[in-house]
Amino acid sequence: MSQRIVILGGGPAGYEAALVAAELGADVSIVADEGLGGNCVLWDCVPSKALIVAAEAMGWVNTAEAMGVRADVQGVDISAVVDYRKVATNVLELGASQSRDIEGKVRGGGVDLVRGRGHISAAHEVTVDLEEGGQRTLQADHLLIATGSTARVLPFFEPDGDRVLVGQQVYGLPEVPEHLIVVGSGATGAEFAHAFKRFGAAVTLVSSRDLIMPTEDPDAAQVIEDVFERRGMTILRNARAISCERRDDEVVVGLKDGSEVVGSHVLFTVGQVPTSRELGLENAGIELDAWGGIQIDSVSRTSSGWVYAAGDVTGGVMLASVAAMQGRTAMWHALGQAVQPIRWDSVAGTIFTDPEVATVGLSPSEAEAAGFPVETARLDFRGNPRAKMGHGLDGFVKVHAMVGSGTVVGGVVVSKRASDLIQPLAVAVQNRLSVSQVAQTMTVYPSMAGSVAECARMLMARLDPQRR
Repeated sequence: MSQRIVILGGGPAGYEAALVAAELGADVSIVADEGLGGNCVLWDCVPSKALIVAAEAMGWVNTAEAMGVRADVQGVDISAVVDYRKVATNVLELGASQSRDIEGKVRGGGVDLVRGRGHISAAHEVTVDLEEGGQRTLQADHLLIATGSTARVLPFFEPDGDRVLVGQQVYGLPEVPEHLIVVGSGATGAEFAHAFKRFGAAVTLVSSRDLIMPTEDPDAAQVIEDVFERRGMTILRNARAISCERRDDEVVVGLKDGSEVVGSHVLFTVGQVPTSRELGLENAGIELDAWGGIQIDSVSRTSSGWVYAAGDVTGGVMLASVAAMQGRTAMWHALGQAVQPIRWDSVAGTIFTDPEVATVGLSPSEAEAAGFPVETARLDFRGNPRAKMGHGLDGFVKVHAMVGSGTVVGGVVVSKRASDLIQPLAVAVQNRLSVSQVAQTMTVYPSMAGSVAECARMLMARLDPQRR
């Protein structure tokens, strides 16, 4: 008899887990109250990145002008303008299209899609409040909870979808805000600030730290700060928002130092919280941590042996790629396959500003905290011919390698398409390649990737014991 798998949530963790379980012959049901792909595909990762691509198109217009290419009609220069309603409609349709593609793939794999909200009602039992009304009970040999996260809302502001916003609500705006205040300077805040500045809004970015993107490489954060300010963005450093008030057609954000910031709209990007309530976890003896995350072991199993959890609901690294791998790992383990726990020292991620910031593996401080010293080389892109061609001179590549063995343990790329350029370093970290192996791999000329290899060559020479 096939193993019965029930999955709560249809985001990357949920649908990837369903595909793996179905491929292994399990009887799989996904319970979801929105399109497959979840918040990631419908409202977050896919739409926000599509919004950024539209914003980058404005940058392409400016770059083309600098290259001597411009549009005109009968000798009249044409200025680029933003039809924000069309941009937002296209962005959301892209997310919906991707969701339909995922659903087709999942249904094609024989997975049962149950529309509604489910909770654990007893051991090995899930009850679903169906979207069309009524209930349905599902028996489960194994349950995967993959219900994701929601935007964090602090006590002093209440999103209204009009002028006080969280990320999901920006797509409902009728036009580009006149002056957007972005509270929160992490990845999401930096991405939205970048996009709306490109669209022509005045943007004030409120950062509670000395540097924006405080969890990223400091040199990378400094490059992005410099670019933002060069484009006219206002950055308020060491500024903490403590109040938010609407006054007619304005919003006023109060700061801890007693000052105020006035704009037409405010977007709060102050983190995500796990969607872990009302799931009946108490019926399986599962407790939450202080932040509402479900605690799991290295194979995504909770304290209740038949229940697994994956993705944002665990309160860990909130990346779609991580969620998907956690979901797959859970199913491989539940269905008796050999499984390798996720290597947290090889996770790659990108912030989709312009330029992008991509990282993989460990930083030097993390490596030294783990007990091994590293050496770092940095190479700026200003000398790269491809960077010159595309007017993309901002940024650099860094490679971190262990002293002695030369094993690559991490890296940083700041550039256009850094999300692609980080891949050779990600392969090196995952497979524990040496810096000399990266350096001695042939690259195309001219290419941005050539600087990755050149940086590795610099580090290879630096790590040569005969030169030390």
